[in-house]
Amino acid sequence: MTDQSQGNTQHPRDVQIIEHQIIVMPDGCELSARIWLPEDAALSPVPAIVEHLPYRKRDGTIVRDCMNHPWFASHGYACIRVDMRGNGDSQGLMLDEYTQQELQDACDVIQWATQQEWCTGAVGMMGISWGGFNALQVASMQPPALKAIVTVCSTVDRFADDIHFKGGCLLGENIGWAANMLSYSSRPPDPMLVGDQWRTLWLSRLENMPFLATTWIGNQARDAYWKHGSVCEDYSAIKAAVLTIGGWHDGYRNTISHLVENLESPVKGIVGPWIHKYPHYAAPAPQIGFLQESLRWWDHWLKGMDNDVKTLPAYRAYLMDALPPAPWYDERPGRWIAEDAWPSPHSASRQYTARHSANGLMTLATDALGSQGLLNIKINSPAHCGTQTGEYFPFTFGPELPDDQRSDDNLSCCFDTTPTDTAMNIVGAPSVSFLCSSDQPFAQLIVRLCDVMPDGRSSLITLGMLNLTHAVSHEFPTQLGNGQHIHANINLDQIAYRLPAGHKLRLAVSTSYWPFVWPSPEASTVTLFNASLELPLRPDKTLEDECAFDPPETADGWKHEVIRPSHSTRERTVDSKTGIHTTLIHNDFGENKDLDHLLVSGSSVTEKFAIHPDTPQSATADITWQQTLSRNDWHIKTTAIMHMHADAQWFYITGSLSAWENKALVFERHYDEKVQRRFV
Repeated sequence: MTDQSQGNTQHPRDVQIIEHQIIVMPDGCELSARIWLPEDAALSPVPAIVEHLPYRKRDGTIVRDCMNHPWFASHGYACIRVDMRGNGDSQGLMLDEYTQQELQDACDVIQWATQQEWCTGAVGMMGISWGGFNALQVASMQPPALKAIVTVCSTVDRFADDIHFKGGCLLGENIGWAANMLSYSSRPPDPMLVGDQWRTLWLSRLENMPFLATTWIGNQARDAYWKHGSVCEDYSAIKAAVLTIGGWHDGYRNTISHLVENLESPVKGIVGPWIHKYPHYAAPAPQIGFLQESLRWWDHWLKGMDNDVKTLPAYRAYLMDALPPAPWYDERPGRWIAEDAWPSPHSASRQYTARHSANGLMTLATDALGSQGLLNIKINSPAHCGTQTGEYFPFTFGPELPDDQRSDDNLSCCFDTTPTDTAMNIVGAPSVSFLCSSDQPFAQLIVRLCDVMPDGRSSLITLGMLNLTHAVSHEFPTQLGNGQHIHANINLDQIAYRLPAGHKLRLAVSTSYWPFVWPSPEASTVTLFNASLELPLRPDKTLEDECAFDPPETADGWKHEVIRPSHSTRERTVDSKTGIHTTLIHNDFGENKDLDHLLVSGSSVTEKFAIHPDTPQSATADITWQQTLSRNDWHIKTTAIMHMHADAQWFYITGSLSAWENKALVFERHYDEKVQRRFV
């Protein structure tokens, strides 16, 4: 089978696809890979690019695989898309994310690639999200053939900047991700590829499925579990050249800055206005020519071509213009800025002090702190504060972005500046320093920086949070003493945002942020004695783009028939009788038929997060996933259900995993676990 790329390089090559390449690991486990490579690679060998994932190459990532890998192959690379053990069409079992076994398997795949007649011996690794994570982690293991990586929407710190915890606070999406993976890994391999063993492999997979919610929620401090795979523990271990890319509307936006600032190996960073997607088809627009940008990276580091890669700016970012708040944008106005070094030597910081004036106004001021600037503000936010935040990493091209913040602002303590005289470019990570105390042994503070428009609408710029028991150490949290003074600092997420003249900045501080953050066990009152905001500001070099990208290109894409279109909704309701606030999220990812191998795959999830404003322990999360596969008279369905609630001492997690073959129930397991709360 061949596929001609639509790329505009002078001499693209015809592409061969190997649908089911068995790669045998040293322990005998057989991994399945789909490989795209030039048809003449045996005569004219090429470097290899590895992508190592649990997300199923046959149906899970097939859309982006068909956009990306044939394109690279037509430009002279062998792309190896591997199903991790225990997933897709591979043998074995998956026990957790980023295990040493997973990373060693990737190293062994890299070594296998170097021994093929079509490979020059030079290898790269790429991926978004999970694949971006393990590309960095494998690079830190220094397999000899790995010369360069492209990592998109990834993290350097699994405790500080992943879907599990943030600032020591337990993210609501932690339980969501556990349900997600229970569902994702529950599907069988394709009988068309693996033959009669498909059912044995599937049942073994189901019988040994890990219930990862208890693992991820159980490690509540930055211990050895989270340090494993956190490349920030030793940046110097990474020797490969790193191209790091992310989006301002993604949860992993800080990684680009961390890598560009700390790596000793060659590194370049790009941040656009995007959600959790590859930037040649991500939204909001503008998209960029990600494949061409990556190709230049591969050409230099894997083929030794003398191109402009080394002279590119160290850090390229999209400076977003202000827009009225909305749960979705198709595009964002703005311009590209570029820095040859990061942190930028051109930026300066501006200090704001939170003040409480005699007439009761709470303001942010740049003048020196006077006696009236001393605070004694008590903050006790209702437990439902946070409903306008949106998703940790928006994914569906749907209503997942932060909406108008005014309803959450009304439940927070807010400090406003006066309207600005001139526009300000906020580029970097704002930080808030404060002194406070809590009347409870456990408490948290969430800080949002908002753009307040002349008509009063409030748009989220960036945010940060801190579990106050982690104020001194994320590794060794300590219970708060009644009235104990806590000095702490919160670094807000990186951002590039242009605040227009005439707008105000708002610092909104709350003690809850549901359902983004799981609430503390008791409603706490935090007394804020002082607070200051340090704002990183970048002067205008020009009002034009400071760098440019090629327009997006892709290969022909996936040949499929849409059986059921995708659809996403997000609804917030209040029960008039009980007072319970509920956020109901439904994502139907649709159902599609592959026109080559005729596999029909479908997927959907419903998430419900509920809480009473006066009772943090009323918080509940309920998640239901469904996966379907079929071909002719073969039909598979799996359903994963998960529920979590908590009291002051324990998290209670229940769930079930059920699997059907041709309408017959072939597997069912129920889970009933509890995890002790420790400083969360």
